[in-house]
Amino acid sequence: QVQLVESGGGLAQPGGSLKLSCVGSGNIFDIDDMRWFRQVPGNQRELVGTMDRYGGATYPDSVKGRFIISRDNEKNTVFLQMNSLKPEDTAVYYCNAHIAVVQGRHSDGPALRWGDYWGQGIQVTVSS
Repeated sequence: QVQLVESGGGLAQPGGSLKLSCVGSGNIFDIDDMRWFRQVPGNQRELVGTMDRYGGATYPDSVKGRFIISRDNEKNTVFLQMNSLKPEDTAVYYCNAHIAVVQGRHSDGPALRWGDYWGQGIQVTVSS
């Protein structure tokens, strides 16, 4: 069983900063891309940052230059540093990761099953 748990959300003033963390636990063998999404009620979930296993990061224009995604591979953790926050950044933020778990064994090594896993979401509110 794999779990992703977010922390670090809450209330920030416009122009302020928050840092989100997401820790993976359980039977994790390997992690590929790690991502952050956000969602406002009534809207589709929006991707706000992706980091591959080598540290390569991409962002949409809406957060580029303000948000920074990072990860600690040894601790199965991804972070989202959010700076220069705006009221329109208010949303529930979700972490997502492409994770391999051991499903069995082949003669030459473990049998892996890859899948996408999600955290439960954490509220970020930007307001004065």
